[in-house]
Amino acid sequence: MTTLRTDRLTLRPLTSADAEAYAAIRYHPDVVKWMLPAPADPIEAAYAAIDRYATGWRERGYGPWGVFREGRQIGHAGLNFVPEFGETEVLWSLHPDAWGQGFATEAARAALDLGFRTLDMKLIFAITKPDNRASQAVMTRLGLAYRKNVVYRCIDSVWFDIERALWRG
Repeated sequence: MTTLRTDRLTLRPLTSADAEAYAAIRYHPDVVKWMLPAPADPIEAAYAAIDRYATGWRERGYGPWGVFREGRQIGHAGLNFVPEFGETEVLWSLHPDAWGQGFATEAARAALDLGFRTLDMKLIFAITKPDNRASQAVMTRLGLAYRKNVVYRCIDSVWFDIERALWRG
Protein backbone atom coordinates (compact mmCIF):
# COMPACT_ATOMS: atom_id res chain seq x y z
CA MET A 1 0.00 0.00 0.00
CA THR A 2 1.29 3.40 -0.99
CA THR A 3 1.54 6.41 1.31
CA LEU A 4 2.25 9.77 -0.33
CA ARG A 5 3.01 13.23 0.93
CA THR A 6 2.08 16.32 -1.02
CA ASP A 7 3.00 19.88 -0.09
CA ARG A 8 0.30 20.02 2.58
CA LEU A 9 -1.21 16.55 2.91
CA THR A 10 -0.43 13.00 3.90
CA LEU A 11 -2.30 10.41 1.83
CA ARG A 12 -2.32 6.94 3.37
CA PRO A 13 -4.55 3.89 3.23
CA LEU A 14 -7.27 3.95 5.85
CA THR A 15 -7.25 1.43 8.67
CA SER A 16 -10.01 0.25 10.97
CA ALA A 17 -8.71 2.75 13.56
CA ASP A 18 -9.81 5.53 11.14
CA ALA A 19 -13.41 4.30 10.80
CA GLU A 20 -15.14 6.68 13.21
CA ALA A 21 -13.40 9.77 11.86
CA TYR A 22 -14.01 8.57 8.30
CA ALA A 23 -17.74 8.03 8.98
CA ALA A 24 -18.03 11.52 10.51
CA ILE A 25 -16.61 13.01 7.30
CA ARG A 26 -18.12 10.72 4.65
CA TYR A 27 -21.63 10.83 6.13
CA HIS A 28 -21.62 14.48 7.17
CA PRO A 29 -24.93 15.95 5.87
CA ASP A 30 -23.17 18.48 3.62
CA VAL A 31 -20.98 15.74 2.13
CA VAL A 32 -23.42 12.87 1.74
CA LYS A 33 -25.83 15.00 -0.32
CA TRP A 34 -23.32 14.72 -3.18
CA MET A 35 -22.79 10.96 -2.83
CA LEU A 36 -24.63 7.72 -2.29
CA PRO A 37 -27.09 8.00 0.62
CA ALA A 38 -26.02 7.39 4.19
CA PRO A 39 -26.70 3.85 5.42
CA ALA A 40 -28.53 3.05 8.63
CA ASP A 41 -25.24 2.59 10.49
CA PRO A 42 -22.51 4.94 9.18
CA ILE A 43 -19.80 3.42 11.38
CA GLU A 44 -20.53 -0.07 10.05
CA ALA A 45 -20.51 1.34 6.51
CA ALA A 46 -17.16 3.02 7.18
CA TYR A 47 -15.62 -0.28 8.31
CA ALA A 48 -17.00 -1.98 5.18
CA ALA A 49 -15.63 0.76 2.91
CA ILE A 50 -12.20 0.56 4.54
CA ASP A 51 -12.23 -3.21 3.96
CA ARG A 52 -13.19 -2.68 0.29
CA TYR A 53 -10.41 -0.12 -0.13
CA ALA A 54 -7.88 -2.54 1.44
CA THR A 55 -8.98 -5.21 -1.04
CA GLY A 56 -8.33 -2.77 -3.89
CA TRP A 57 -4.85 -2.08 -2.56
CA ARG A 58 -4.10 -5.80 -2.32
CA GLU A 59 -5.60 -6.82 -5.66
CA ARG A 60 -4.80 -3.81 -7.88
CA GLY A 61 -2.08 -1.90 -6.07
CA TYR A 62 -4.29 1.16 -5.57
CA GLY A 63 -7.32 2.40 -3.71
CA PRO A 64 -8.63 5.43 -1.87
CA TRP A 65 -6.48 7.00 0.83
CA GLY A 66 -7.39 8.86 3.95
CA VAL A 67 -6.46 12.52 3.51
CA PHE A 68 -4.65 13.94 6.54
CA ARG A 69 -3.64 17.52 7.27
CA GLU A 70 -1.36 18.12 10.23
CA GLY A 71 -2.22 14.67 11.58
CA ARG A 72 -6.00 15.15 11.40
CA GLN A 73 -8.17 13.27 8.92
CA ILE A 74 -9.98 15.71 6.64
CA GLY A 75 -11.35 13.31 4.02
CA HIS A 76 -10.54 10.60 1.54
CA ALA A 77 -9.26 10.64 -2.03
CA GLY A 78 -7.56 8.36 -4.50
CA LEU A 79 -8.20 5.81 -7.19
CA ASN A 80 -11.05 3.32 -7.16
CA PHE A 81 -11.92 0.63 -9.70
CA VAL A 82 -15.63 0.79 -10.56
CA PRO A 83 -16.83 -2.60 -11.86
CA GLU A 84 -20.06 -1.14 -13.25
CA PHE A 85 -17.98 0.88 -15.74
CA GLY A 86 -14.91 -1.36 -15.99
CA GLU A 87 -12.72 1.70 -15.40
CA THR A 88 -10.87 3.45 -12.60
CA GLU A 89 -12.11 6.68 -11.11
CA VAL A 90 -10.32 9.41 -9.24
CA LEU A 91 -12.39 10.40 -6.23
CA TRP A 92 -12.31 12.79 -3.31
CA SER A 93 -14.52 13.76 -0.43
CA LEU A 94 -13.54 16.25 2.24
CA HIS A 95 -15.09 17.54 5.44
CA PRO A 96 -16.79 20.91 4.78
CA ASP A 97 -14.21 22.64 7.00
CA ALA A 98 -11.60 21.67 4.38
CA TRP A 99 -13.55 22.87 1.32
CA GLY A 100 -12.28 25.73 -0.82
CA GLN A 101 -8.61 25.39 0.14
CA GLY A 102 -7.34 23.35 -2.81
CA PHE A 103 -6.99 20.10 -0.86
CA ALA A 104 -9.23 18.12 -3.23
CA THR A 105 -7.20 19.23 -6.24
CA GLU A 106 -3.93 18.48 -4.44
CA ALA A 107 -4.99 14.98 -3.38
CA ALA A 108 -6.60 14.12 -6.72
CA ARG A 109 -3.53 15.32 -8.61
CA ALA A 110 -1.39 12.91 -6.57
CA ALA A 111 -3.83 10.09 -7.37
CA LEU A 112 -3.81 10.85 -11.10
CA ASP A 113 -0.03 10.99 -11.08
CA LEU A 114 0.12 7.58 -9.40
CA GLY A 115 -2.36 6.17 -11.92
CA PHE A 116 -0.67 7.50 -15.03
CA ARG A 117 3.04 7.54 -14.14
CA THR A 118 3.35 4.56 -11.80
CA LEU A 119 0.46 2.27 -12.74
CA ASP A 120 0.48 3.12 -16.47
CA MET A 121 -3.30 3.53 -16.70
CA LYS A 122 -4.66 4.67 -20.03
CA LEU A 123 -7.74 6.58 -18.80
CA ILE A 124 -9.10 7.78 -15.46
CA PHE A 125 -12.59 9.19 -14.95
CA ALA A 126 -14.52 11.09 -12.31
CA ILE A 127 -18.27 11.37 -11.82
CA THR A 128 -20.50 13.61 -9.79
CA LYS A 129 -24.05 14.84 -9.65
CA PRO A 130 -24.82 17.40 -12.37
CA ASP A 131 -25.33 20.24 -9.87
CA ASN A 132 -22.05 19.65 -7.99
CA ARG A 133 -20.22 22.56 -9.59
CA ALA A 134 -17.41 22.53 -7.01
CA SER A 135 -16.36 18.97 -7.92
CA GLN A 136 -16.70 19.75 -11.61
CA ALA A 137 -14.37 22.73 -11.11
CA VAL A 138 -11.80 20.41 -9.52
CA MET A 139 -12.16 18.01 -12.45
CA THR A 140 -11.58 20.83 -14.93
CA ARG A 141 -8.56 22.16 -12.98
CA LEU A 142 -7.05 18.68 -13.18
CA GLY A 143 -7.51 18.55 -16.96
CA LEU A 144 -10.48 16.18 -17.04
CA ALA A 145 -13.13 17.00 -19.64
CA TYR A 146 -16.87 16.37 -19.65
CA ARG A 147 -17.76 13.41 -21.86
CA LYS A 148 -21.28 12.23 -21.09
CA ASN A 149 -24.12 11.77 -18.66
CA VAL A 150 -24.33 8.41 -16.88
CA VAL A 151 -26.42 6.73 -14.21
CA TYR A 152 -24.46 5.25 -11.34
CA ARG A 153 -26.38 3.25 -8.74
CA CYS A 154 -29.60 5.02 -9.71
CA ILE A 155 -28.01 8.49 -9.46
CA ASP A 156 -27.87 10.75 -12.51
CA SER A 157 -24.24 11.80 -12.91
CA VAL A 158 -21.87 13.60 -15.23
CA TRP A 159 -18.72 11.80 -16.42
CA PHE A 160 -15.42 13.58 -16.91
CA ASP A 161 -12.20 11.82 -17.90
CA ILE A 162 -8.63 12.24 -19.01
CA GLU A 163 -6.29 10.01 -21.00
CA ARG A 164 -2.68 9.41 -19.99
CA ALA A 165 -1.43 11.20 -23.12
CA LEU A 166 -3.10 14.42 -21.94
CA TRP A 167 -1.94 14.22 -18.30
CA ARG A 168 0.60 16.90 -17.45
CA GLY A 169 0.68 16.39 -13.67
